[in-house]
Amino acid sequence: MDAGALASAAARTAGVGVRTVDDVAGIRAVADFLADVWQLPHTNPPYPSEVLHSLVHAGGAVHAAYGTGPRGERLAGASVAVFGPPADASAYSFVAAATASDRGVGYALKQAQRVWALERGARTMRWTFDPLVGRNARFNLVKLGAVGAEYLVDLYGPMNDGVNDGDESDRLTAAWDLDPGAAHTTDPAEEARARATAVRRAPDGGPLAVRDERRLWCRIPEDIVALRAADPDRALRWRHAVREVFTEAYAEGLRATSMSRDGWYLLTPNPRDPHDPREEPRS
Repeated sequence: MDAGALASAAARTAGVGVRTVDDVAGIRAVADFLADVWQLPHTNPPYPSEVLHSLVHAGGAVHAAYGTGPRGERLAGASVAVFGPPADASAYSFVAAATASDRGVGYALKQAQRVWALERGARTMRWTFDPLVGRNARFNLVKLGAVGAEYLVDLYGPMNDGVNDGDESDRLTAAWDLDPGAAHTTDPAEEARARATAVRRAPDGGPLAVRDERRLWCRIPEDIVALRAADPDRALRWRHAVREVFTEAYAEGLRATSMSRDGWYLLTPNPRDPHDPREEPRS
């Protein structure tokens, strides 16, 4: 299925229409929507409408997903993307968000972004996400087939929104190959994980990291957002524990390539590194 057909199918499955917006009212609605997602007042959104207008004017795109509610059309999700340096043939997604009750909207938005980027010559797309949010990791690494290309320590510094208060802003960079013929195949390898050797303990006393000769698995908390609200100190201990595992693993050349349903990352030799003799290079 080509990119356009896949995007259309994803939107139908989610029950939304996805389109780019560049008008004042449409962009204001997106800014308000993103403020609601990050639990901020509309007067202080994470992406003010004037910034979104500037990104569109610079050649980026604001995509919005609209569903039908009892009061007519409603905004169910939004995303924002721009381009990286021309030599990179890469697009960068600033943000993508959907209401929790709208299953499939996030996937529809990413597929619409993919079509937009491919039509303009991009071959990859990048964005960052919190490595402790398991549902986002699974969506990015398993549903989309992206790879965690780099681990960034406290990327934004202190954040004052209603979701990230009291935590440090470590992020994983997702690198998504937009070529439909180059999808990344993930390998949860759960049976191998059960046979692997535990090498670190988590703040809750259970295993944090286990490994075999070539792979490493790292566990994250079940719900970091709820934990951060209930026990910020314990949440921060999880942040530091996972950070230590990831920074050492990435220095070794491992990359996050999958996330299990029970909260375990799989890190494998860099699948994008043609110089790694253990991996076959892409043709």
